Amino acid sequence: MSLNSVQSQLSSLKTCQTDISTGMDIVSEVALDLVEAQATDDSPGLRKLEQMILECAKLDNEISCFVESVEQMITQVRQEPPDAMFNLKDSVKERFTERMAAVSDAEINGHEKVVAFRDGIKKSLQQGGRKKLKKQVEMVNPVKNKKCQHYYDQEAILSLIKMKQNSKKKCRGRLRKHRRQDNGFGIGPRFEENDTKL
Repeated sequence: MSLNSVQSQLSSLKTCQTDISTGMDIVSEVALDLVEAQATDDSPGLRKLEQMILECAKLDNEISCFVESVEQMITQVRQEPPDAMFNLKDSVKERFTERMAAVSDAEINGHEKVVAFRDGIKKSLQQGGRKKLKKQVEMVNPVKNKKCQHYYDQEAILSLIKMKQNSKKKCRGRLRKHRRQDNGFGIGPRFEENDTKL
């Protein structure tokens, strides 16, 4: 196996860390929604979410230790004779084992996403379990979205649709006005005032 292919695999692992980070953000959002709905931090669901975020932090830390171990050993092997390449796997394994043994629970609990998770729950509970900006109103005439199966209030969704349509009309009007203006060269399309095509 060449060092270039090892570097490629390390790059893939780093991409996994990005995915883990995104997953941790999603777990945090779900936990905040749960706290907001239940106004307590002592629910089985929240405990499971906390365990999930801790497992993600462990996995993230493990990948970091492995990547650092491989990178250190590659640097070392490049400075040694070519036959040192044959011991790369064992060297990486040994270095990784050392690094993992040094990882403590405090380090996992200090992971930035774990700290943010706990701080978010604490702040949400201090606000009475509800986000102040959300205005919840009971739906008078609920309608179901065919694509995502969510329910919305008919009046609210119709006003949103109307607002978007008006926004599109304004945009189309500006585009026609822009196209009708003389470009200074005396050439190009000219549109009639009542032209409705783009």
